[in-house]
Amino acid sequence: MASISEKTRWENFKENGLKWLLAPAALVILYIFFGIFGRNFFSYPSLVNIIDAAYYIGFISVGVTFVIITGGIDLSVGTVMMAAAIIGGTAYKTWGWSIGLSLVLIIVVGIAFGFFNGIMISRLKMPPFIVTLGTMMITMGVGSIVSNVQSATFPTRAVEDGWYKNFFKYISEEGTTIPTGAILLIAVVVVSHIILNKTKMGRYIYAIGSNKEAARLSGVNVRHWEMMAYVVAGACAGIGGISYAAIYTTVLPAAGQGFELFAIAGAVIGGTSLAGGVGSVFGTLIGVLIMSVLSVGLPAMDLQSHYQTFFTGVVVIGAVLLDMYRMKKASEVRYLTQADEYREQALGRIRELKASGKADEARALKAEMKTTYRRMKTEEKAEKARLRQEEREADRQFHESQRHERSDSDS
Repeated sequence: MASISEKTRWENFKENGLKWLLAPAALVILYIFFGIFGRNFFSYPSLVNIIDAAYYIGFISVGVTFVIITGGIDLSVGTVMMAAAIIGGTAYKTWGWSIGLSLVLIIVVGIAFGFFNGIMISRLKMPPFIVTLGTMMITMGVGSIVSNVQSATFPTRAVEDGWYKNFFKYISEEGTTIPTGAILLIAVVVVSHIILNKTKMGRYIYAIGSNKEAARLSGVNVRHWEMMAYVVAGACAGIGGISYAAIYTTVLPAAGQGFELFAIAGAVIGGTSLAGGVGSVFGTLIGVLIMSVLSVGLPAMDLQSHYQTFFTGVVVIGAVLLDMYRMKKASEVRYLTQADEYREQALGRIRELKASGKADEARALKAEMKTTYRRMKTEEKAEKARLRQEEREADRQFHESQRHERSDSDS
């Protein structure tokens, strides 16, 4: 019984576990590669830069993961993030709001745009691509209109209102930099993981992405939970806006276009399927870190920033191809031949003998199994070749008879 359980665990690992190891393995390999060939890459400042580069893209990537799992897409998260930051900065700088209320406003604006996307897609049945593309343009315009085409400047670390920056980067009196934002990012990832895997909302989001019609027929309120996925994306865009303001202080109007591509790329690299129904926020975090390592590692090798875009595109295409391959393998129906059935039974018997301490009998049976299996496979291949030959001969005779019939009718 133990051998059967062991087999099941191993097969489950081969089918599901390996794909979750690919992204972490790629992250480790990239980090070691840049550490060996890059200048001063294995240093604390480089590590801080990698984490800094992961903040705002990481937050919006987590939100996009919810949307992609439902089978949708959100092209507006980047501009929503920047528009929310612009509005919050304008509220602080021009309208006289306190920094606390301004930061809350950033999240509220992000949620409002997420709610708008969700209503358009879930209630009015509009295509997610078109809706979020329109929202991208709207938010680019809204940010410029509210700020009167002026940049929004948040308080610096030196003033009292700059306290919020410590949530993302703490600088001690000695000048030591601590990327405290990593704690907040991990906290958001953990909460999102709990929502997706331990709550009704998460189960329904996965169900919608796997088969929306089946979920609806099962009694799931598809419109509500699909909308909630976009609301979560909006909330994460708001948090991303705060992190962007904390790192860069100045936010430019009509900015953010292109960030959504990095967010989607992070989710896809992390194993989220664009077909819906499959995804993990922990995988998304790994995908974002891979892009951050690229953004810091390529300059360390004296390569300009546009190389990051090139290599990120290559990684995304590779991740999508891998996802397509996994889906194809998962949908395949495997038919066991007599040789395969014999081999499975023999392997099961061998495991039982090993578990019983009968190693000699197990080795003898294994040798016999290999010989018999090769013989049976050879016979099966010969039989398949014979059947194919018969089919070709039957096709030839059929076409020959058709040709004779046409010749007789013409005459």
